[in-house]
Amino acid sequence: MSPVSSGFHRICRTPDQNAAMSTAHAAAPFAEVPPHDEYDQPVLLLLSATSGAVDGFTLVCLGKVFASVMTGNMVLIGASVLTGDASVARHALVALAAFAAGATTAGLLRGRVPAHMLVAAEAVLLLLPAGVWAAGLADSEVARGALVGVAAFLMGVRAGTWGTPTTYFTGTLARVAKRAGLGALARDDAWAFARLAAVVGGAAATAAVARGWSSAAGFVPVALTVVAACAAALRRRRTPPASGADVPSAPA
Repeated sequence: MSPVSSGFHRICRTPDQNAAMSTAHAAAPFAEVPPHDEYDQPVLLLLSATSGAVDGFTLVCLGKVFASVMTGNMVLIGASVLTGDASVARHALVALAAFAAGATTAGLLRGRVPAHMLVAAEAVLLLLPAGVWAAGLADSEVARGALVGVAAFLMGVRAGTWGTPTTYFTGTLARVAKRAGLGALARDDAWAFARLAAVVGGAAATAAVARGWSSAAGFVPVALTVVAACAAALRRRRTPPASGADVPSAPA
């Protein structure tokens, strides 16, 4: 909600409503997670690990760019102006465009396709870059750029599907660090720290496989996404229908 819109609604509320809203925010300034989000947390943890694995794959194997960290790709584009690395710039531009297209697609699909089905579809589609890389068919810059585009598109769909960030984590790190400074850490912040660690773990797993068995590196994110899809399906079964099980919760 924009500042103007927020101010308008504040003016339109009665004094009693404004007082009630202020009391609620003061009592729970960081209460952003709906009650049913406890079912999401393991899924979000797995998705975070997958993001790290996908980024590790595109960074180490495909084109020295990120599939999900668009801020990093923007930096790479700017830096390439002086370094003269046009290949990195092209791959980063492809990733940016594909990620935006994926997020747009998620918006179009929202409410039509359950979140766990999107995760399952992601696992299947990630087989494309993994298989092409394993078959040794990604020798050309065009082929690697196309695979980067596929991975970034899927990360864009994910970013547009789940309210809690599982593809970019600067805001998560800043939020929990701020809460720590305020002495206001909550139980759910442990999951936030776990997601940060999962990103590192996912990237490390892909890098380790790439070092020892390069052709299999793309299957690390595939395997993690399959597990995440199973967890998401289980989460849908466990979540009460009235809580909006097919629509992921707001940012946390």
